[in-house]
Amino acid sequence: MKFTSTKKTVVVREYRLDIGTVQVYDDYMVSSFDEGVTVTLERAYQIIGISEIHFRDRDFGYISLRKNSYAVDPTIYNYVRGLDNLKAFAIVSKKEIDMHNFKIEKLFYKKHMEFFIEFDNALAWVKKRVRNNKGKGKA
Repeated sequence: MKFTSTKKTVVVREYRLDIGTVQVYDDYMVSSFDEGVTVTLERAYQIIGISEIHFRDRDFGYISLRKNSYAVDPTIYNYVRGLDNLKAFAIVSKKEIDMHNFKIEKLFYKKHMEFFIEFDNALAWVKKRVRNNKGKGKA
């Protein structure tokens, strides 16, 4: 399993938060959180703020790299799904527990969210969803 892409991409900006890192690219973001943290609503607002800085007027995707084990408060998805320009949400992990957690998280998110084992597959899906939504306005 690969967590990183072999393709050349340019990081627009990298943020080091108290729970991990968020890398911003042209039309997507990639997060990697630290072992044992809890992603709370307050911490989710930091990530939402980053998305508003970089993607205020355009569509984007989000990839969550689940290299480490951490907890996610599923109620954050009630707020995240309000981001009209977030067109794709991908989770990348090889851990079975993350697949089970994904099924629960998806119930809260209720929008386009997929689970992947390979980063490149997640990236291709995110880019396709963002590209297919360009010019369609707010969905």
